[in-house]
Amino acid sequence: MNNLPVSAKVLEAAIAWKLCLEGGDGTADERDAFKRWQAASEEHARAWFQLSLLDQRVGAATGPARHALLQSRAGLRQRVGKLGGGLAGMLLLGGLLAWSAAPSLAPSYWLADQRTGTGELRTLRLEDGTLLSLDTHTAVDIDFAGEQRVIVLHQGEISVETGHDDPRPLWVRTDDGRLRPLGTRFLVKRETAGTRLEVLQARVAAQPRDQGNEQVLEEGQQVLMNAQGLGLVGPVQPGADAWTRGMLVVDNVRLGDLVAELSRYRSGHLSVSGKVAQLRISGSFPLTDTDLALASLVPALPVKIERRTPWWVTVEAK
Repeated sequence: MNNLPVSAKVLEAAIAWKLCLEGGDGTADERDAFKRWQAASEEHARAWFQLSLLDQRVGAATGPARHALLQSRAGLRQRVGKLGGGLAGMLLLGGLLAWSAAPSLAPSYWLADQRTGTGELRTLRLEDGTLLSLDTHTAVDIDFAGEQRVIVLHQGEISVETGHDDPRPLWVRTDDGRLRPLGTRFLVKRETAGTRLEVLQARVAAQPRDQGNEQVLEEGQQVLMNAQGLGLVGPVQPGADAWTRGMLVVDNVRLGDLVAELSRYRSGHLSVSGKVAQLRISGSFPLTDTDLALASLVPALPVKIERRTPWWVTVEAK
C-alpha cells in the first residue's frame, strides 16, 4: 500500500508539514494538528511515508530560500493568526512555506536521472553527442544501455539537438507517446492536455501511445500530442527556444499570461491583479533575473510591483 501513488495536493501538504515541524521546533498546536492530518486518511499517512523515503528534508528547499523561509516562520504565524487558528491556519502556514520550497512534487520528479529546480536551466552533452537542455522544473530519465537510445520526459520542457555518434535509434518518450528525431533540433514540453512538439530543424516523427502510425512533422511545425492522437499542426512561435538562452520572448500576449510564465522561474507567490491582467505586452525578459523582468514592466505599462515579502509579489494597477 505504501508504494501506491498519492496526489500532488496531498504530497504538497506533507512537504508543508515537514518544513513546519522539522528540527523539533514546531509548537504543540502544530504537532497536534499534524497528527490529526496524518490520521485523517490512509493517503496522508502514505504520503508521509514516501516523503521520508525520498529524503525531502534536503530536497524540498536548499540554500538562501530555505534559510529565509525558516527565519520568517514567526512572522508568517502572526499573519496566519489574523486569518484564524486551528488546522486550517496551520495548513495555510505550511502552504506558504511549500510554495517557495517545492513546486514540483511528483515522485517521478524526485526519482528522475536529471531534474532542475525553480529557475534552474541546465544543458547536458550526452554520450552520443546529443545536446539536451532542461527548462525549469524539468525531470528526465536517460537510458542508453540497450539497443535504443531513450530519453523519457516526466515533467517540464526539453530542447534536443541530436548527436550523430551512435547508429542506434533515438526516442523521446512521454506518457502520451514517443518521438523519433530525423536528424534534427526540437522542443518537447509536457502540458496538462498532452505533449507539445515543436520542430526547429529538420523533421520529427510523432507516434501517439494508442496509435500504431507515425506522423512526420517538418521544420517550423508544432503539434499537441495526447495518447489518442495528434491535434492540429500549426507554426512554431517566434522565440519558442529563447528559454535555452535564459530569455522569455513574447509578442502581444496578455500580462496575466506573461506573469504566469515568469512565476515558473521564481520561488514564492507571484500574481497579477485582474484590473491589469488583460493588458497586452511584447518584449524580451530575462528568466535568470525575474525581479529585473518585473521591473521592466513598470515603464511599459500602467502597473506597479507590490512586494509584501520577497516571496509574495503582485503586479498591481498603478
